[in-house]
Amino acid sequence: MRGSTIDRGGMMGHGSQAMNMDRMEQFTRAYRNLSQFPLFSEKDVEKFRVTYGQATLGLLRRKILAMADNDKLIFTGHRGCGKSTLLGQLAQQMRQDGLFVAGFSIAAMVEMSDVNHINLLYSIALQLLEQASSKQVSIPESTANRLLNWFTQTKSRVYTDQLKQEISVGANIFDFFKAKLQKEGAFREEIKETFENKVSDLSQQIDLIAGEIQAATQKQVLVIIDDLDKLDLPVIRSVFQENIQSLMSPNIRVVFTIPIAVVREPGLMTTLDPERTVLLGVPKFFPRETAHQPNATPIEANVEVLKKVLEKRIPEDLIEPDIKRQIVLLSGGVLREMVRLGRECCLECMVQMDVEPETTNIKIDKDILAKAVKSIRNQYARPLGSNLYSLLAQTYQAFSPPDAKSADFLEMLHGLYVLEYENDELWYDLHPLVVDLLRRRGLIDA
Repeated sequence: MRGSTIDRGGMMGHGSQAMNMDRMEQFTRAYRNLSQFPLFSEKDVEKFRVTYGQATLGLLRRKILAMADNDKLIFTGHRGCGKSTLLGQLAQQMRQDGLFVAGFSIAAMVEMSDVNHINLLYSIALQLLEQASSKQVSIPESTANRLLNWFTQTKSRVYTDQLKQEISVGANIFDFFKAKLQKEGAFREEIKETFENKVSDLSQQIDLIAGEIQAATQKQVLVIIDDLDKLDLPVIRSVFQENIQSLMSPNIRVVFTIPIAVVREPGLMTTLDPERTVLLGVPKFFPRETAHQPNATPIEANVEVLKKVLEKRIPEDLIEPDIKRQIVLLSGGVLREMVRLGRECCLECMVQMDVEPETTNIKIDKDILAKAVKSIRNQYARPLGSNLYSLLAQTYQAFSPPDAKSADFLEMLHGLYVLEYENDELWYDLHPLVVDLLRRRGLIDA
């Protein structure tokens, strides 16, 4: 076979074996590069950053600087559209603007299926105190000890004594409580029972910590909470609709993230207040007028932005030039979906190298892309029933759902089956791989 040497025993020669090992390492590195989201560290920013969503970033910054010291902001957009990376940039800018910023992911604090307004406020208090400690903010020792002692106070005296005993062995108190929130349902339940009838106590402790930080640093406090948009919709409804007053009660600036499906529910949006909301839109590749035409010309500026993201993570010699463009267009403009396709392509290449070790110089080509598309398309197909296929077909044909308030439509929007775009008005289209599913079923024209 061309490109490989075969010894007399029929085994691949050492040169080709070494070449394949290098190739495998390159694809492994590319696969890992595509995992580098969001970008927080200076090293990752320098290596992978592509200018993206700067108008939205500017709007967030201006709203925060203009709003009152105790106001709240809601940041939304499709899952995986780049919100976390943008929030990392926002935190950096806000620090340069003279604010004390405590940013954290709720996924790193609390088991995602068990997030509620109480452990969310508890997490804010814990993160503020931890970040004040890490930045060596000089809070009076007596106050700091009182605050740390407060974290151990629970409804059950037995549980309180247990917490104090565990802490007394010298554990890092912040890591200790974060691990408890993450892994122990009994601890989360204890916190819930302790504060469900006195949420104001949680709010007061947040204000006390923030007040000490402001007194010591002469900086206003901003808390940025990421990954709330990854919660299931019923959890989000409970947190933001039924307990919104509790979340708004601390006298500090807070940025919350929520799923885009939430801002399409009239009841929830009335509660959240549209003026508080900033949307990071999906860059559209086609105007609505030409979106379904077979030979439509894409908006090149938007295609190029996502291509640059891909090019910074997959070396040029691992992928055919036209395939990069196809991966971008198949993402529908959602950053996460482009990354997902890219990772699947890298994985398919690595599997092929395992199955056919004599093959050298494998690249991401149309055949590899077809395998990756099939895998992800099937992931979209598995949860769908006939009623959802009908809903998706109607949405595709009308660029709008039959009922934008229906639970089924909101789930499709939350799950990225349906994508929202903006011109002078809102319109909707389907994820390109979902369009393919409908075509294969004969529900829309081929």
